[in-house]
Amino acid sequence: MKRLVVLISGYGSNLQAILDACRRGELPARVVAVISNRADAFGLQRAIDAGVPAIPLPFYKDLHLDRAGYDEVLAEVIEQYQPDLIVCAGWMRILSPAFVRRFAGKIINLHPALPGTFPGTHSIEAAYQAFRRGEIQRTGVMVHYVDEGVDTGPVIATRHVPIHPTDTLKDLEQRIHKAEHELLVAAIREIIEDRG
Repeated sequence: MKRLVVLISGYGSNLQAILDACRRGELPARVVAVISNRADAFGLQRAIDAGVPAIPLPFYKDLHLDRAGYDEVLAEVIEQYQPDLIVCAGWMRILSPAFVRRFAGKIINLHPALPGTFPGTHSIEAAYQAFRRGEIQRTGVMVHYVDEGVDTGPVIATRHVPIHPTDTLKDLEQRIHKAEHELLVAAIREIIEDRG
């Protein structure tokens, strides 16, 4: 049974997809801790409801730390749980190079865009606007290993998501989120199976 630490910043719907898949036996894993950089993230309540340690680790400025100092604290908290995999599921901060090196090959990220397109925040909005300008016909989601860049690490899995002419931004967001939930669980399962 693989041990997962999940990093979140908000609502936690992707966390919920992981928790549900573990509960149903679809993932041979268990979430051993959920950490959020926002104390008011609803995802922390999801963790509590599932009986998983929920750890608010406020933004580094609130802790009077620089970015590297925050990531050192984050790493020390994570190491207490001895994870096989660290899953960034809506984690809205860039991890420092030292953190990435410390957990090399063990950190994955879910990003609501296809490889090489719309890195960083507001990716769904950027894709929607690009579609409205006639620049793209579809978008997608990917799960990738975290490297020292922004959404540039080796890709584990992708899924294309169509954009329809009648779509509002909310329509596209809902379609993206559904694809995210499915792809993230499938990618975690693939990693676990590959690693035995």
